[in-house]
Amino acid sequence: MRSRIAVSLAIGVASGLYCWILLRHFHLGAADFHSALDAAQDLLHGRNPYQRPLQLYPITAALFALPLHRLSSDVAAGLFFGCSSAILAFGLTRQGYAQLLVFLVYPYWAALLTAQWAPLIMASALFPILLPATTAKPQLGLPVILTHPTRRGLAACVLWMALSFAWMPRWPVEWWRQLGSYQHFVPLLVWPGPLLLLALFRYRRRSAWLMLLLSVTPQRWFYDSFVLWLIPKSRRSIVFTAAISWGAGILRWYHMPSNFAQTARWADWFIYLPMLVAVLFGADEPATRGEAPA
Repeated sequence: MRSRIAVSLAIGVASGLYCWILLRHFHLGAADFHSALDAAQDLLHGRNPYQRPLQLYPITAALFALPLHRLSSDVAAGLFFGCSSAILAFGLTRQGYAQLLVFLVYPYWAALLTAQWAPLIMASALFPILLPATTAKPQLGLPVILTHPTRRGLAACVLWMALSFAWMPRWPVEWWRQLGSYQHFVPLLVWPGPLLLLALFRYRRRSAWLMLLLSVTPQRWFYDSFVLWLIPKSRRSIVFTAAISWGAGILRWYHMPSNFAQTARWADWFIYLPMLVAVLFGADEPATRGEAPA
């Protein structure tokens, strides 16, 4: 336990510090996390967060940002990402230190650059008490909550939603009106995305449903696929999927995708199809593997 805590803290400090350095260097402020921080400030001052243009996050995300609202934006984002990474690392080491190889995948580093929610949402699959994180970014959270439900986790989600309604009863209506401006792609709908339906041959596996559910949700960039690394369990499958995922990173470095269809195509080739191989040919998983007891 001590070594798990020490390793997890080291990963959290390193990732949080590096996230902060990148945000300051590129003058990104809090990057993606700024929406949650802005909404938290609005709630505290009695303002409607959805009067801001492009406020695409639900109030449940703002509640996570409330403890950090007094910090500068880049420090708050770095601390958020570092804590998310530390919690994820602690959960992963329950299955062995080889699971920490998921921190080498390209979608994680894409998430680090913009202080994304994906590591915390992935961690929520390992700790039921964190399952309310799935409500902060529903298009990523819904596949996780549907494939990793527990009584304790669902109860925590109900309480978290109740708190958000108590603070702003009409927020779902206001939030829904903003979603028309959300630009996205759906991995399943862009070739070779339809090949992902082959996962139905393993319909008894939770990993197959996690991949299929995520493939039909709207996404913006490669970081949204990070939660797929709940699927590979062996060192070989993690290394295999991680190595191929960097194909998207290398292409993006030399040639930025010109549209969302191209982004979806790269995500399919370099992330989803390798994960399909892991689903089809990976070892059978116990029903509750990777999940803390309820």
